[in-house]
Amino acid sequence: MITMEFEELQKIWDTQNNEPLYAINEKALHNRILSKKKQGLHITNISELLSIIVNAGAGCFIFGVNFFKHSGNMFMYILSAWMFICALYLLVSRLRRVKANQRFDRSISGDLNNAISVATYQVRLSQMMRWNILPTGTLITLGVWNGGKSVWLAAGMLLFFVLTYYASAWEHNIYKRKKRELEMLKSKLDNEG
Repeated sequence: MITMEFEELQKIWDTQNNEPLYAINEKALHNRILSKKKQGLHITNISELLSIIVNAGAGCFIFGVNFFKHSGNMFMYILSAWMFICALYLLVSRLRRVKANQRFDRSISGDLNNAISVATYQVRLSQMMRWNILPTGTLITLGVWNGGKSVWLAAGMLLFFVLTYYASAWEHNIYKRKKRELEMLKSKLDNEG
């Protein structure tokens, strides 16, 4: 897909000899890069903010329920602490990413490098959230089991988290494909220049 777009941006017609002549329409290319960068930043911002809010909110809720019920379920307290740590890590990562975005210039090359940087970050964030399903699911399952609930409920929850882990691979592969497209475009531009 990116190859066709690049070739469309590149091809112009030489009217003197009716042969295609290849040149880069820089404005169209830059607009395309800006569009991909904007889309990547939008997805990354939503992913980060949603992950921070969900982890912090769930951590507060789990801690509050266990504390006020005087529950001695240590797995739920560990889960609450884990979610707070994840929220804090995500917040620090977000601040670092936003600060790093300022180091790119506003040229075609700078915007493309910025888009690749954001795509790389999104791939890492997606992978981290995917791996986070494992400890979170394990702690929730152990907490349900330790709380005296049915073994079938704990087994059902564990199955749900395993399926969620495998389904998250689909989303992760979308981010990897978008990053690869940007890297291919950069490679083509470097070879042209």
